[in-house]
Amino acid sequence: MSTLELTKTTMRMGVWQGVITGVAETPSIEVTHLDKPVEGVTIAAHNAKNTWMLSVPIPPDAIADGVQTLLIIDASRKEQIGHITLLAGDVLGDDIRAEMDLLRAELDMLKRAFRRHCLETM
Repeated sequence: MSTLELTKTTMRMGVWQGVITGVAETPSIEVTHLDKPVEGVTIAAHNAKNTWMLSVPIPPDAIADGVQTLLIIDASRKEQIGHITLLAGDVLGDDIRAEMDLLRAELDMLKRAFRRHCLETM
């Protein structure tokens, strides 16, 4: 198992950033989307000792309807240490609307049961 630990810090202006800890030397990191390497990934020393700032520019082809996942891999051990998930488009909207409809239906059922319970216990 990889000794690297990745913690997301922010995503701003199309660049995902995280902090890598657990290694003294600059880590070897690969980021892929649909099994293709993501270009422009940078690793820089951070303020704390043995801490590295990882910056991953989101490729334009990863911004699409549905769910897109970028894998962050410790290249020296060929192990995944993290991922970036992007959700977008109408497909997502349908999922959220369906989930909201289910939640409303369950809430209505609970309200009816609670009202019935209150009437029966009076």
